[in-house]
Amino acid sequence: MKKAFTVLAHRGARGHAPENTLLAFDRCIKAGAKWIELDVQLHDGELWVFHDLNLESCTDGHGWLVDHPCDLLRKLDAGDGEKIPFLREALETIDRRARVNVELKTAQGTAAAVATLLREFLGRGWKADDFMVSSFHLPELRDFHRRMPEVPMLMLLCGVPLNLAADAQALGAGTVGLDLNFVDDALVADAHQRGLKVFVYTVNEAEDVKRLRARGIDGVFSDFPERA
Repeated sequence: MKKAFTVLAHRGARGHAPENTLLAFDRCIKAGAKWIELDVQLHDGELWVFHDLNLESCTDGHGWLVDHPCDLLRKLDAGDGEKIPFLREALETIDRRARVNVELKTAQGTAAAVATLLREFLGRGWKADDFMVSSFHLPELRDFHRRMPEVPMLMLLCGVPLNLAADAQALGAGTVGLDLNFVDDALVADAHQRGLKVFVYTVNEAEDVKRLRARGIDGVFSDFPERA
């Protein structure tokens, strides 16, 4: 029997549609995605589904997202005429057709705002394990876990810690997310010994997926989920 393997549509499978847009989420679900990864920034009281701090990367705007008022941000073209969505809009579009990994991109209240919104959606019939919250910002993850311990967490890493997966376990995360360039067998083994899963980002080549599965990886984030 093959080991279970999770494939997350990275930024809504940005290989097929403008990243982190409602179009991307709907399109990847229709293509069969079971998990969607998206990014969230807190600005001016709203949770914006957007990855980079600067607008130039994915919109026709300029400068940093946090330096602009809401009305201007909502007028920007995020690709194919799509707007930068709010997290509420994204969840309403996904509508439990897929599970959702929410990555906290900013600090200073992002975890609290996300927890408040997710609790609202739990009241609408979503389940705690329909979500997974992740971040590189560990204090935000710790704050989120304090507020919603029932929701699974993923601790993101961009290197190999000296204590391997110990911090993830101490934080209460059930999964560790590794950069494709820093997949370390000792870290993977340590995570598994602690009962944690290991996902790798961002994996877009079928051969890389095959190699990672052979090394015991439990899942991948991909711009092209069908390749995994």
